[in-house]
Amino acid sequence: MRFFVTQLLRFAWAEARSCTFALAMFAGLAASSVLPLPIPRYDALLLYAVAVTALLRLTRWETGAETAVIAAFHLVGLAFELIKVRLGSWSYPEDAYTKIGGVPLYSGFLYAAVGSYVCSAWRIFELRLANYRTMPTALVALAVYVNFVSQHYWIDLRLPLAAALLLVTWGTVVHFTVGGRRYQMPLALALALIGFFLWVAENIATFLGAWQYPYQQETWRLVHPAKFGAWALLVSVTFVMVASWQASRGRLHLAASRGRVSGWAAPVRRVPS
Repeated sequence: MRFFVTQLLRFAWAEARSCTFALAMFAGLAASSVLPLPIPRYDALLLYAVAVTALLRLTRWETGAETAVIAAFHLVGLAFELIKVRLGSWSYPEDAYTKIGGVPLYSGFLYAAVGSYVCSAWRIFELRLANYRTMPTALVALAVYVNFVSQHYWIDLRLPLAAALLLVTWGTVVHFTVGGRRYQMPLALALALIGFFLWVAENIATFLGAWQYPYQQETWRLVHPAKFGAWALLVSVTFVMVASWQASRGRLHLAASRGRVSGWAAPVRRVPS
């Protein structure tokens, strides 16, 4: 039991380190909602996010390559925001100088926070994949991204795409390290868990006024539970992008010498210190 508790605490600490950028963004959202600011709040959040990014890079908390990947997530997220806000899916009600098409530029950093988490977790947990189907998974993730826009003009293929994602990731296992022990978990379960915690984070973010859905305009309400599934699907796009980058660095697939065991979240072997 003591070993289990110790490992759980180590896992929580590693997760907290992986969420550094995301936690910093939440701190900025909370502080900006109560502190008087000399400039519009969204503009202040943009400057704050840039400063946090620079600080993490200067302190080498994130590598230069990770910062570049996170910048890519910022651009992808910003493009997604421009489309969804125009279609009325959600809005940013406060005024700002740095708004384009109703979208404040700081919003791209919210997506970058997700990318930062996946990049950091890959390094901190020493993630490797077994039985990962690169092309099929990438194609389904691309279809997921497209569907979030095309559903406004055509039918929503979310459920078929969820089934397709489950199919292409069936048998794909994520191997990770906690306290010198290797563990494994199905990729589909990992995506679902990340999606759930992103839904929780979204509730906190909307409560702090990061953005709002149409049904939250008069008073804050819990984000619809269906968004949990949407996040689980959307995070697959993030995962595929990071996985492609890790593949180029030779840090994608599990080494054959490590072997396989049955069951998920089961210890595989002790890593030499």
